[in-house]
Amino acid sequence: MNLKHLPGHLARRLHQISTTLFDVEMSRAGLILTPVQFAALVALRDRPDVDQATLAATIAYDRTTIGGVIDRLAENGMVERYTDPSDRRCKRLKLTPAGHDALALAEPLASRSQQELVSSLSPAEQEHLVGLMQKVVDALGDKSRTPREL
Repeated sequence: MNLKHLPGHLARRLHQISTTLFDVEMSRAGLILTPVQFAALVALRDRPDVDQATLAATIAYDRTTIGGVIDRLAENGMVERYTDPSDRRCKRLKLTPAGHDALALAEPLASRSQQELVSSLSPAEQEHLVGLMQKVVDALGDKSRTPREL
């Protein structure tokens, strides 16, 4: 069995490379932000005032560990937790001004890291790769421990 021909192995390697490229871009700008934290910031910008479980589903992240992601973003002043006025048990989330600023700085960097990830491919190949990856995710996403609900 040749690892270079196993889709799962290649997906793991691609993820490692993607994470490294993302980390390099963020580090150069002095941002301490992980890909999951970035995804959470984007989701909160696009869907403000969601609860933690909805955020986890939106970014296809484990509901039990999203709390740590939110804790770190809150500690860095990027996210605010507040009690839902209609349901005191529910905690809602929103970006702070610092979160909006960090996201504005991070988005072009994340875009650059994603472009570098596929830079060895032609534009048509890039589109084809993303299309195939999306097809697999759409077909098998419900098999994941963290299925995306949205």
